[in-house]
Amino acid sequence: MRSWLTGTLGMLALLPIAASSVKADPVEDFYKGKTVRAIIGYSVGGGYDTYTRVLAAHMGKHIPGNPTVVPENMPGAGSLKAANYIYNVAPKDGTVIGTFARGLPMEPLIGNSSTQFDASTFSWLGSISDEASVCVTGADSKVKTWDHAKNINFTVAGEGSGSDPDIFAVMLKNLFDLKMRLVTGYPGTNEMTMAIERGEVDGRCGWSWNVLKQTKGQELKDGKINVILQLSLLQIERPAERANVMGVTTTEEQREILKLVLARQVIGRPYAAPPGIPADRLAALRKAFDETMKDPAFLADAKVAGIEIDPVSGVEVEKLIKDIYATPKEDIAQARKVIAE
Repeated sequence: MRSWLTGTLGMLALLPIAASSVKADPVEDFYKGKTVRAIIGYSVGGGYDTYTRVLAAHMGKHIPGNPTVVPENMPGAGSLKAANYIYNVAPKDGTVIGTFARGLPMEPLIGNSSTQFDASTFSWLGSISDEASVCVTGADSKVKTWDHAKNINFTVAGEGSGSDPDIFAVMLKNLFDLKMRLVTGYPGTNEMTMAIERGEVDGRCGWSWNVLKQTKGQELKDGKINVILQLSLLQIERPAERANVMGVTTTEEQREILKLVLARQVIGRPYAAPPGIPADRLAALRKAFDETMKDPAFLADAKVAGIEIDPVSGVEVEKLIKDIYATPKEDIAQARKVIAE
């Protein structure tokens, strides 16, 4: 009897220790019942919007505590409004993440006074896909090839300083002395596409090839959209007959500038949280992002939405951006001249 009682008391004495060992994760406690806002720096309907809505539908179940992830559009200045908000205004507690133009991290380097952030200190979660972009024109444009672009006056749509359409258009105009005029201020892809269709502009640059071929595949086949130039460090496989910007360069200076400017393509579809969020929550968000990229349900929805998944981890994005920020000042100065209006 005494041995049974002693054993029972001993087991009871261990219960507090056992209970403490299964104590809930503080990250799980924090996120349980909360909403995570996923800021989109563009209007509804474009590539960044589509990627984020598919991500938001699945990422919450991979975050401890299973918060609800809610997409929120915040267009303005080519997504600069959203980037500035995430960096300076959003709570630094892990309840806000967001996406903005892949080129914006480089803007502070090239002297854009409207940027209010140091991209190397964002809390990078990762990128859904690396990217290759193209310049296109509409069916009614006289510019249908790169050779035409070098000899004919034409207009292209833009979104705002730091966005791919603006950066690439200005860069091409200055590098190759094109007779191109940028018409900027469109909120996003849908509005730029409608401007091309209405004949307000001839075309646009910096259109994601992945998004274009999925959303406008029939128009490409029917010749209603002309791909005049690939903007990628490597040849894009499918429009192989179209000129690649690296193949039309004539000087080493042009090639070095393009390498720096086109590095943003690797960042692709970036997602970041504000700087300074607690380390355990950042680790949880990065892990959740990585797990979502492998989630069969997410991948199935991505296929239905027509978006390609080729993820880059948050650690890799952070390293790339820090490497870019370590670029020699003289190289940055040359790039700054080329992409300045």
